[in-house]
Amino acid sequence: MRRILVTGQGGQLATGLAESLPAQGFDPLLVGQPDFEFDRPETVMAAFATLQPEAVVNCAAWTAVDAAEDDEAATFRANAMGPALVARLCAEAGIPLIQISTDYVYDGLKGSPYLETDLTNPLSAYGRTKLAGEWAALAANPRTIILRTAWVFSPVGKNFVKTMLAVGATRPELRVVADQHGHPTSAPDLADAIAAILARIRTTDWQSDYRGVFHARAEEATHWHGFAEAIFAGAAPFGGPQPRVLPIATHEYPVKATRPADGRMDGSKLAITFGVALPSWKSGLERVLKALHAG
Repeated sequence: MRRILVTGQGGQLATGLAESLPAQGFDPLLVGQPDFEFDRPETVMAAFATLQPEAVVNCAAWTAVDAAEDDEAATFRANAMGPALVARLCAEAGIPLIQISTDYVYDGLKGSPYLETDLTNPLSAYGRTKLAGEWAALAANPRTIILRTAWVFSPVGKNFVKTMLAVGATRPELRVVADQHGHPTSAPDLADAIAAILARIRTTDWQSDYRGVFHARAEEATHWHGFAEAIFAGAAPFGGPQPRVLPIATHEYPVKATRPADGRMDGSKLAITFGVALPSWKSGLERVLKALHAG
């Protein structure tokens, strides 16, 4: 196994995989719009036929959480029907699929870190369609791994870290939600973990316990306000902005989509099955801030 098809070219995770996969001896084959579009299934089938991948990491998705509330049908096509097609093509080729999912499949009411066996109850169109994508991928391809991750950020694309730095440079004071808890996860760290999972599969061949849902998120958890404060503290040595960050409640920052209040997830299953654990979110933040400064 060497040729890895990576969807979502140009996105945070796909960009990270372009660096992480070669380090493990893989050849990343990146595809994205307009040449690879779930709304045009013929482009997806053509990519499989031309590139002949030996595994697939599906990073392509509708990730605009609030916009999904206004067009759940289009979100469903991207987040459920797309993975269904990719999984079917993987099954026909007899190859593994790693499908990226989200902590937003949970309602955040458990009060402690979720296990993969806990019931799901998404609160948003985004969460519902991502859960449907999980089901579709698992149903279509027996060699499917679902990785639920959270709060992804990176040196590229649109994400919370870059937004905070940009807004913080123009305002002396920011108001950030302090009652939503989760795991800020750096895309470079997640990409390293995925490359390590694929390396394990290459070494052991496919094992039956590889199939299913796993939590792939940074160690430790925080809330958005704590994350924002850490961003500005980490940016200080690079001359980054230093606004005052005020904690607020979710109801003080109304948005269209309801987020889980507590999306913490237990990551031990990933470590036990694949020997893979992501570093802390603070370590991931330091890595991304250094990359942003170097860029």
